[in-house]
Amino acid sequence: MTSQTTVKTLLILGASGDLTGRLLLPGLARLVARDRATGLQLVGAGSDPWTPDQWLERVESAFADANSQADAAGKRELKRISETTSYRELDVTADGQLAALLGQLEAPVAVYFALPPHISQEACAVLTAAELPAGTRLVMEKPFGSSEESARHLNQTLGALVPEDHIHRVDHFLGKATVLNILGLRFANTFLEPVWNRNHIEKVEIIFDEDLALEGRARYYDGAGALRDMIQSHLLQIMALLAMEAPATLDERDLRDAVAVALRASSIKAPYAKNSRRARYTAGTLDGRKVPDYAKEKGVDESRNTETLAEVQVDIDNWRWQGVPFILRSGKALGGTRKEAVVTFRPVPHLPKGFTGVDSPNQLRIGFGPDTLQFDVDVNGPGNVLSLDRATLTAELSASDLLPYGEVLEGVLMGDPLLSVRADTAEDCWRILDPVIKAWNRDSVPLEEYAAGTAGPEGWPA
Repeated sequence: MTSQTTVKTLLILGASGDLTGRLLLPGLARLVARDRATGLQLVGAGSDPWTPDQWLERVESAFADANSQADAAGKRELKRISETTSYRELDVTADGQLAALLGQLEAPVAVYFALPPHISQEACAVLTAAELPAGTRLVMEKPFGSSEESARHLNQTLGALVPEDHIHRVDHFLGKATVLNILGLRFANTFLEPVWNRNHIEKVEIIFDEDLALEGRARYYDGAGALRDMIQSHLLQIMALLAMEAPATLDERDLRDAVAVALRASSIKAPYAKNSRRARYTAGTLDGRKVPDYAKEKGVDESRNTETLAEVQVDIDNWRWQGVPFILRSGKALGGTRKEAVVTFRPVPHLPKGFTGVDSPNQLRIGFGPDTLQFDVDVNGPGNVLSLDRATLTAELSASDLLPYGEVLEGVLMGDPLLSVRADTAEDCWRILDPVIKAWNRDSVPLEEYAAGTAGPEGWPA
C-alpha cells in the first residue's frame, strides 16, 4: 500500500540549474500559495559556490508571481519558506557528502534530482539504504536511463535504496487534469466504448509539434533528440491512456497496472525505414526571427545526427487494437504549434445514394495545454438537405490550478505516485524504442531536413 506520509523537507539537487529556477520553484510556489503544502522546509544544494543571498534571490524571484496572487495564509507560508530556506554546496557524486547532508535534515525528505541523468545515477550509486532518513522519497527527472538495459540497472540501484512507491519518475508533461480528462472521456461515455476498437477506429495520431527552436538547450537536447525527449518519455504514456482497458478504480495501482498492460503489448516493427522517420531543421524563420541551421547552433555536435523531428508507428498487439496504427510524432522549429491526439474513425460502410458533400471520416481530437475536445460529425447542410456538411462539437476540459511541476510536487510531498512512471513501464518504453534507435544509429533510416518555420520535410503529412 502506498504510504501517505507527508514530506517535511524538500531537498533540490542541482538547485543552481535552469530547471530549478524556471520550473521547480515556481511550481512549488503556486502549490504553497494554494494552501496545498504547509510546514515544508526547502533546501537547495549544488556544485556552484552560491552565497545564501544568491539562493534567496532565486527563491524570492521564483515565488514573486504566486505571492502576488496568494491569500493571506499563502503569503505567510511563502514568506516562512523564504526565511528558513538554505543552500549547501556539495559534490553529490562524492562518497559521504550527500549522505551527510541528508542526515541533518528533518525526515521524511524528498530528494529531487534536478540533474543530468548520468549525474543522478552516480549520486544514487554512492548512497546506501542505511544512510537515508526514514521515509525518504527519490524524485528522478527524465530521461530515465538511455536504453532498456540502463533503465533496468537504474531501477535496481534505486530499488536497493527505497521501496518502489517511494520512487517518483517525473513526467511533468502528463498532469493530473490531463490524465483524468482522458479517462473521463473514455470511460464515462457509453456511446464511445462500443466503438473504441479496431472495428471502428482507423488510426490514432498523437502529435506534439512546437514552433520553438533549440532555445539554448543544446547541452541536454543534442544528446537526446525528439525521439528520446518527447516520444519515449511522454507520448507513449498518452498512447497507453488512450489504448488501455478500463481500470477498476483510479487508485495508482489499478491505473498504472492498466498502463503497463497496454505498453507490454506495444512495439515498433521492422522495417524501421517504413515505420519510423527522422529529420533535422535547417536555417529558416520563426515568427519573423531568423533561426540558424540546427547543426550550427551553439553547443550542437553535428556528428551526432540528432533529429529535431521524429515520427514512429506503434502497433498494439491485442484484441482491441490489432491492425490499428498509433502514430506518434514530435518536432521543433515547425511552422505552427500542434499538441493533440487525433482519433480517426473508419468510414461508414454504406452512405445512401443521393447524399453529397463531406466524405472524409469522423475525427475526435483531444488538445493538450489547454485541454480541449473537438468532435467532427457530418450533418445535413443548410439550404440543400441532401448536401452533407462538417460540423465540429467543441468543449473545454478541466484545467488544473497548479503549474505542471506543482502537480508533480504535490504527488511527491503527499506520497501519491499516481503521476509517476513505474519501474516496469520505464523499462518498457525503452524496449519499444530501442530497435528504432539502433536502426537510426546504423543510418538505416535517412535523416531528412526541413527549413525552420515550415511544416516539415516535403512528403510528410502536415
